[in-house]
Amino acid sequence: MAPRPGEGGCETIAVPYSGTVSILSRPPKPLIRRRAVWLAAAALWALLAMLPARAQQGPTRLQVVGGLADVRLYDQYERRFWRDLLPQMTEGQLEADIVPFDSSGIRGQDMLHLMRLGVVPFGTVLLSLAATDEPELAAPNLAMLAPELSTLRRVVQAYRSRLSSLLKEQYGVELLAIYAYPAQVLFCTQPFDGLEALSGRKIRVSNSSQADAMAALGAIPVVTPFASLMDEIRDGRLDCAVTGSLSGNQLGLHRLTKQIHPMAISWGLSVFGANGQAWAALEPRLQQIIRRGLGRLELEVWAAAGQDTEDGFLCNAGRPGCQTGTPGGMIWDTLSPQDETVRRQLLAQTVLPGWIERCGEECRQSWNTYLAPMTRIFLTAPEPAPPGMAAPMPQARLRQVGSEILTGSPPASITAPASSSTSSR
Repeated sequence: MAPRPGEGGCETIAVPYSGTVSILSRPPKPLIRRRAVWLAAAALWALLAMLPARAQQGPTRLQVVGGLADVRLYDQYERRFWRDLLPQMTEGQLEADIVPFDSSGIRGQDMLHLMRLGVVPFGTVLLSLAATDEPELAAPNLAMLAPELSTLRRVVQAYRSRLSSLLKEQYGVELLAIYAYPAQVLFCTQPFDGLEALSGRKIRVSNSSQADAMAALGAIPVVTPFASLMDEIRDGRLDCAVTGSLSGNQLGLHRLTKQIHPMAISWGLSVFGANGQAWAALEPRLQQIIRRGLGRLELEVWAAAGQDTEDGFLCNAGRPGCQTGTPGGMIWDTLSPQDETVRRQLLAQTVLPGWIERCGEECRQSWNTYLAPMTRIFLTAPEPAPPGMAAPMPQARLRQVGSEILTGSPPASITAPASSSTSSR
């Protein structure tokens, strides 16, 4: 497993709000340690405008770094909660300033390091970005793991305690909420009959597990920034793209592509947490108020993720019920049992072994403890490699339950409406 920050003794640094932060876990290896300190210094100067966190008189003012700017989760939910609802819930005892991380000079990959150091006292962390340094954080959002929202809920419920302990032990961060962004689905310029027909196509992906899955299908995964998608597809450098069903519509992909696949390749997950000492500085009563409020916020965010996913499908296909997107005429078929079988094979035979190869033995054990019981996919330990040979990848062992293990019907919640046509309009 990749080295984790925070390994060795204890250090204390001054931070620009009341108190200091002690790093309780062991300090990182020298290179990682120097990088973290540099990041802290850089972010400190970037955030001086919104600090200190505690006013000399009056209410305590929290400093919060939120998720992505200009998306519904931040604009309609996070910002409203911290700016408007928090003062009401605490009868004026707490107020908050919040900025999205990508508008504050902070890279998403650095959020956990800055929270560990106390530079960011409260923050939202995108797991796909944080997994660059901590691969285990990718576990609940691996490609092909949760084809629809109800499965994602079960995955997060099963893995939540592990996420909480991982964040607390390695980063000194108190987990307070887990948010979901809408489903990441396939848009393609030419129609295709199921996942197995994607061989040879150049497909935009955004993370390693998506790339593993597409490569296993014979496709060519291409990491492409979201802002470049339209140009890449228009110029023929991409044949397909994995992106949000609604965000793709808002970008205009329904004008350049012909078919949208109904399965969620993956989702976007983020965690909201607090630096341990910043959290401990709050009265227990205020902690409970924040926890209850964030619990309600989490439910609202997840409901919105489901609504936006469905709205994206309806709008791209030009179906009745399209609310926030632009009606298109894309093909939107029901999910076939064959694609559900392929999804499960990809997860067991490609995605999971690839993740364990990047992540290590501890991740294999975590998977088997928390997620194998619900997925019925258990990862066996690899056999020791002969001297001078590379170690073999771990193998997935599928537990048979009737005839359901590698075959089955798609979940009803990701099938197109019964009245849908298989041709575009």
